[in-house]
Amino acid sequence: MFIRKIGIDLGTCNSVVFVPQKGVVLKEPSVVAVSVSENKILAVGAEAKEMIGRTPEDIKVYRPMKDGVIADYRVTEAMLHYFINKTCGKFRALKPELLIGVPAGITSTERRAVVEAGLAAGAKAVFIAKEPILAAIGAGIPINSCSGHMIIDIGGGTTEVAVISLGGIVASNSIRMAGDKIDDAISDHVKKKFNLAVGAQTAEEIKIRIGSAITEKEQKHLEVRGRDMISGLPRMVKVSSNHVAAAAAEVLKEIVQSVKSVLRETPPELSADIMDKGMVLAGGGAQLRNLDVLISQSTGVPCFVAEDSILCVAKGTGAVLENLDVYKKSVMSKK
Repeated sequence: MFIRKIGIDLGTCNSVVFVPQKGVVLKEPSVVAVSVSENKILAVGAEAKEMIGRTPEDIKVYRPMKDGVIADYRVTEAMLHYFINKTCGKFRALKPELLIGVPAGITSTERRAVVEAGLAAGAKAVFIAKEPILAAIGAGIPINSCSGHMIIDIGGGTTEVAVISLGGIVASNSIRMAGDKIDDAISDHVKKKFNLAVGAQTAEEIKIRIGSAITEKEQKHLEVRGRDMISGLPRMVKVSSNHVAAAAAEVLKEIVQSVKSVLRETPPELSADIMDKGMVLAGGGAQLRNLDVLISQSTGVPCFVAEDSILCVAKGTGAVLENLDVYKKSVMSKK
């Protein structure tokens, strides 16, 4: 079967590839390993992610997306090329059309970089869509209805908050505070509290396995290995979920502030709708335990986590590709 259309959620941490009628066909970390001396790509995705913090001088591991936009053009192009080849096969008769999700707060130069990287990677045409709208579609929100819906899409690099009505964004805010910043905060907290240096991979594992957005009576614990800052020798400590809550507090405060600022900008009629239906959390960051509780408590508005929150944007690209004529006006700008 020829694959003519591909939807890609090009994320800072993970990229998800969606093909209409097939669903999610690929979910890989947005990581590329390059051999410096040979100037060639060694690995992309999960295989490259395992190399982070473990490589000799000759091998560099890149995360080409930073804060939801392209930080390294050449490596992003190679990553897109890999995704297209893996999805369509190397020997394909037709070039596919790509639909790529981008942050709502992206500049025109950053948009152009995404389009050019897609075309250079072997696409026939590249469409760009705003992530909050894609996330809303993927979360099952009827974006074309005249009532207001609020989506909070927390990824690795950006948090996008948007109020959507009649297929468009009425009020929105995009901040470059999300999952990666929480990982950094956990790493710093472990360093200060236990005098232990841990890598980015370990910090992410702590967040995923025991992380919580608010302090709990019944804490979870995890044994963490790292390098002692004083002796320089390997050591193990026990980290609790309340340590994570304390470490992440500042980043989460910024996210809550962003939600509040969008609520303040929302017209009264739509505010009533949001109060009635609640806010929807999407993206990988939405999987942090108790984050919905924290946002509800801080704003006084009900908050729910979308089903398969990490796949919402990718599912949204699939829905748009299957119904291009319905969504063309509200979602896409072709370059």
